[in-house]
Amino acid sequence: MKCRHCKKNLNIKFLDLANAPPSNSYLKKEDLKKPEITYPLRVMVCKNCWLVQTEDYANAEELFDDEYAYFSSTSSSWLNHASNYCEIITQKLKLSKDSFVVELASNDGYLLKNFVKLGVPCLGIEPTKKTAQVSRDLGVEVKEVFFSKNVALQLVSEGRKADLIIGNNVYAHVPDINDFTEGVAVLLKSNGVVTFEFPHLMELINKIQFDTIYHEHFSYLSLISIKSIFSKFGLKIFDVDQLGTHGGSLRVYGCLQHANHKISNNVEKILNDEIEAGLMNKDIYENFQIKANNIKDTFVQFLLNAKYDKKVVAGYGAAAKGNTLMNYAGIKRDMISFVCDAAVSKIGKYLPGSHIPILDPKVLELNHIDYLIIFPWNISDEIIEQNKALSKSGTKFVTIIPDLKII
Repeated sequence: MKCRHCKKNLNIKFLDLANAPPSNSYLKKEDLKKPEITYPLRVMVCKNCWLVQTEDYANAEELFDDEYAYFSSTSSSWLNHASNYCEIITQKLKLSKDSFVVELASNDGYLLKNFVKLGVPCLGIEPTKKTAQVSRDLGVEVKEVFFSKNVALQLVSEGRKADLIIGNNVYAHVPDINDFTEGVAVLLKSNGVVTFEFPHLMELINKIQFDTIYHEHFSYLSLISIKSIFSKFGLKIFDVDQLGTHGGSLRVYGCLQHANHKISNNVEKILNDEIEAGLMNKDIYENFQIKANNIKDTFVQFLLNAKYDKKVVAGYGAAAKGNTLMNYAGIKRDMISFVCDAAVSKIGKYLPGSHIPILDPKVLELNHIDYLIIFPWNISDEIIEQNKALSKSGTKFVTIIPDLKII
C-alpha cells in the first residue's frame, strides 16, 4: 500500500489488531442471525511524511451509513467544550452576522447550535442521515454529503466562502485526506481560519491508547504530518492548542499561506516535543504492538478471574473504543453481561463482534453489579459522578487504558 498523502510505499508496521467489524456498526436483534462482515485492522507508518494510517479495506460509505449511531450530544463535557470553543473563537475572529462558518462533519448540531444562538450564519456538512436530521431540528442548515474539493467548489460558486471552517474529530475519519485538505483551501476566504481538533498521536503512543484505533479512523495525526499535508495545499499552521479531550488532543489553527495571521511559538514547541518523543523514529512505532498486547492480556485475565469468582461484570459506554478492545481480546457475553449507554439510538441493539446487548443505564439501579467497566475512559470522571450511587451498593468502577485500574 502507498501513503494516502505522499504516495510513498508504507514499510513501517505500527499495530495489527487482526480482523474486526466496523466499531460503530451496531446490530439489531435480527442481524444476529446473519453473517457479520469483518475487515483487517492494521496500521502502518509512512517514513516520508510520518502519516500513521490504516490499510485500505473498507470505504467510507460502508462505515458511515444511515445506521451510523455516534451522537456528540450524549456527553455533557463535550457539549461544554463545544460551547466554550464557540464563545472564544467568535471573540478571537470577531465573527458576526456578516460572517460565515462551516463545520465539516457537524454531527447532530452539538456545536453549530451555539453559532445559531449567537446569530452567526453557519452551515453543517454531515453525510449521516440521522445525525443531520437532529441538527436540522435545532435550526442548523445542513448539507448532507461527504466534504470534498468538489463540494467546496460548489459552495464557492454560490458565493459562500468561509471565514471559519471547523473540523472536530473529523480529519482522522477522512479516507482521501489530500482532496479534503484541498477543499478546505478552496473554501477559505483570503484571511479565513480553519481549526481542526484531533486526538494527538504522541498521546496515543505515550498512553498506549490503542483502543482509539478503528476502521473509521483512517489516519492518526501528529503536528509533523499535518504540517506536511497543509503545506502541499497552500495552507500553514499559525497556532496550536493542547487539549485534554479524548485523552489528549491538539487544536490546530490554519490559514492560507499568504494570510496575515502571526505564527505562534506554540507551533515550534509542539513540533520539537514530537521529535523528542520519537515520532520521526521508526522504533517507537515498531515497539507499540507488544504494549497493546500486554494491556489486552491483562484485561482478559481480569475478566477470567471475575468469571471464576462468579462476579457480575457489566460495561458502561457502547463506544468504539470498547469495541476495538473487546474484539481484539475476543470478549463475548459470557464475560461481560451487558453494556449500558445513554444514547437512545444504541439502546436495544448489540455491540458489533461481541454481540453484547446495549441496555438503558437505568438497569444499573435494578441489578447488582460487582464491576462496571468504563470503556470511554476519556469521560470516566463524568460517568463515575453520574453513577456514584452504585458505589454505595458495592460496585467498583474499572478502566483499562493505559493500565487496569479498579476504582
